[in-house]
Amino acid sequence: MQPTAGRILCTEDDADTRELLTLLLTKHGFDVVCPLNTVHAIELAKAQHFDLYLVDNWMPGISGPGLTEKLREFDTKTPILFYSGAAFESDKEDARLAGAQGYVVKPADHEVLIAEVVRLIAESRSQYPSN
Repeated sequence: MQPTAGRILCTEDDADTRELLTLLLTKHGFDVVCPLNTVHAIELAKAQHFDLYLVDNWMPGISGPGLTEKLREFDTKTPILFYSGAAFESDKEDARLAGAQGYVVKPADHEVLIAEVVRLIAESRSQYPSN
């Protein structure tokens, strides 16, 4: 069995987009976990290892930056990539200030998204080799 390219915790509230992301990322060798809400996402992030958090900016109950801040309370190493339709510079800045390393605006070419996922995981692995 071939090892995965990495484990991704994907927080996306739209079912169709969640399914598309799962298919796309799985096709590229990633193991994808998609909780149905942010509370479950935080529980999973605390209990399991992930190589990347893929975050939507507009989630019910808590915003993407709010979720990022909560993740950063206990995990400062795992890269966070926003994949969101929120395209204003202020949205990108809010994500960065909350602790995200990347931001891709929906809809994006699939190769752009995959390249950013691969880049962030590779950077994290080189910075934190034991993770």
